[in-house]
Amino acid sequence: MLILAGLGLYDENDMTLKTLKFAKKADKIYAEFYTAVLTGTTIEKIEEVLGKKIHVLSRKEVEYEGYKLIEEAKDKDIMFLTAGDPMVATTHVDLAIEAKKKGVDVVIINAPSIYSAVGITGLQLYKFGRTASIVFPEENYFPETPYNVIKENLERGLHTLCLLDIRVDENEKRFMTANEGLKVLLELENRKKENIISEDTKAVVVARAGSLKPKLVYGKIKDLINYDFGEPLHCIIIPGKLHFMEEDALKYLCENI
Repeated sequence: MLILAGLGLYDENDMTLKTLKFAKKADKIYAEFYTAVLTGTTIEKIEEVLGKKIHVLSRKEVEYEGYKLIEEAKDKDIMFLTAGDPMVATTHVDLAIEAKKKGVDVVIINAPSIYSAVGITGLQLYKFGRTASIVFPEENYFPETPYNVIKENLERGLHTLCLLDIRVDENEKRFMTANEGLKVLLELENRKKENIISEDTKAVVVARAGSLKPKLVYGKIKDLINYDFGEPLHCIIIPGKLHFMEEDALKYLCENI
């Protein structure tokens, strides 16, 4: 059996009892933390709760050697843990598909995800369009996809969730801040010049979703861009057309600046 289970958003207390139950009887537990991480805890704390050793895999090991997990799962109960929900990343979906093709039983245990957690802003979830990912720009690499996604969603009156880049490997541990993400959006406007984003564009920043004290801030980009949102993880929402209840939610559930 291959068990794909989510750990939730913030710390070891986010995992479900179902995940804990399956972990107790799993023969081996793997995990990856390159698609997302739990910033409110450590591997050691998660291992303590599970009572098992966790073997952390790199991106390369999951994407190019995932078949090894499937082979193990043919005669053992293998658990694969991820931050958030296990089926958000396409890599994990591919793992489930390949396991099924090989005749391996697959159990999927859902968990809190940023896709549901953004509901704490009061924005209606069914009014979110495509998600945009903002990555760290590099020399000769400045993807315009986030700008195009925001444009498309705004044309339809939909909100855009912008997920921010993380770099976690043996040599680097870096989380893009909302401040950096907003600067990227303004630079994209400077390059595209389609009048989609400006310093007066309103945005919502969500920091540490899943924690008991998340930070929710609503305001114009020019006011948000130098604001201290505290520890990661951050994400940005560019609202579309607001219902009056959403306007009230942003007023009373978020800090307005």
